Amino acid sequence: MKAQNTILDKRRAGVLLHPTSLPAGDFGTDAYRFVEFLAAACLSVWQTLPLGPTHDDRSPYHCLSVHAIDPGFISFERLISQGWLKPDDIGRTRHEQLTRVQDWFQIHADPAARADWQGFAAAQGHWLEDYALFQALREEQHNAPWWRWPTALRDRDPEALAAAHRRLAGRIALLRFEQYLADRQWQEIKVHAGGRGVRLFGDMPIFIAHDSAEVWAHRDCFRLDAAGQPLVVAGVPPDYFSAHGQRWGNPLYDWECARTNGFQWWLARLATEFSRFDLVRVDHFRGFEACWEIPATDATAANGRWVEVPGAELFDTLLGHFGALPLVAEDLGHITPAVHALRARYGLPGMLVLQFAFDGGPDNPYLPHNHPVNSVVYTGTHDNDTTRAWFESLPAEHRLRVTDYLGQPQEAMPWPLVRAALASVARLAILPMQDILGLGPGQRINTPGTTHGNWQWRFNWDGISEPTVTKLRKLVSMYGRQVRGEGKE
Repeated sequence: MKAQNTILDKRRAGVLLHPTSLPAGDFGTDAYRFVEFLAAACLSVWQTLPLGPTHDDRSPYHCLSVHAIDPGFISFERLISQGWLKPDDIGRTRHEQLTRVQDWFQIHADPAARADWQGFAAAQGHWLEDYALFQALREEQHNAPWWRWPTALRDRDPEALAAAHRRLAGRIALLRFEQYLADRQWQEIKVHAGGRGVRLFGDMPIFIAHDSAEVWAHRDCFRLDAAGQPLVVAGVPPDYFSAHGQRWGNPLYDWECARTNGFQWWLARLATEFSRFDLVRVDHFRGFEACWEIPATDATAANGRWVEVPGAELFDTLLGHFGALPLVAEDLGHITPAVHALRARYGLPGMLVLQFAFDGGPDNPYLPHNHPVNSVVYTGTHDNDTTRAWFESLPAEHRLRVTDYLGQPQEAMPWPLVRAALASVARLAILPMQDILGLGPGQRINTPGTTHGNWQWRFNWDGISEPTVTKLRKLVSMYGRQVRGEGKE
């Protein structure tokens, strides 16, 4: 039985933009203005990266929790407009502002707001309590990872945790409340977007950070030793690009444990994603068929091995529980027939990246004439350079190959590749915001394999002109991607 992916029942187009790349970087006015821009341009999908709280490297693919939202997204501007915070509180620290919002809420919130908060706390308690305690303890331990905490806290000794709850009660309460604020603001954006005919497209990494609330709270779900250290870690094998492979370092799942408890951890994780997004990309989908298992003591990925995992059992369980799986499989790179078969078994769309299309011959699967309908096409992803920068960096003969395939277009890059994405038979076409703005070198959000300077890019509204909106609207309509009858007309 295949999952029915209702969001891909029509040709659509959308934009890839993480909320950190909005001018203010939060869930405030810019997020609503961005939705209005999408609607005006007839773009019906907003794709983000994972929304979780990050470590110091800012990577949204290496979060402190798979359920929590980064509290940095909370818009104090919106809290002021709703009367939950006073304008003269803006100059205070984030902690002071959040404390004042919490104090106001406890005294002045109306019954509906109180009921909403209580409903959130009850429904999300299965992760919220562990997350708030984890964060409070991590702060108390000077942000040391949980496996370096005192043994009783590391191993979740009941008496030690009870004492921590008493000692850190105030901080835990505020951490719980700020998650309510973040979720409430995101849900308000989702409602507004839906009303304008815009669907939200999220991103779920298959592997999670070792230093995260979920690994600390659910050690039995992961292959760890008695001290909380991984026995094996994730990565990918040696290939053309890396002689030693890539050692990511994420702990691997104990799939036998997951199978025994009916995949409850995964059911909870997907429930969170589906509550926030209409469609979710599964990063490194390949890992649901087999994982590259690297001994944790090895410094490289060279001595790893492929180990099959019960992906079909997991997806059968998910499908039986949710009824439909609005998922997109990130299946880029060298993918085996078994992985393609797993994706096809559940009717999940795959991904296509046009910047990868012009190496090799006419059988390159990323070339538009090879695209399948049930797929999502990108000019580039968050891991690619902007299309203009990519094109300008190509050798002259390679640039000629690109322009020859695209019909010797007169337009400057990135528009010929934007047109190719929109013209593709793939049901969904996604354009990074940088390509809509026509940006060149130095404007990418992430450079894989580097740890500095990433995840900081923001756009400026000055780059979006009415002619740009008009051009997008015309192209979206011309290539049959304008969706009518959804949201407000």
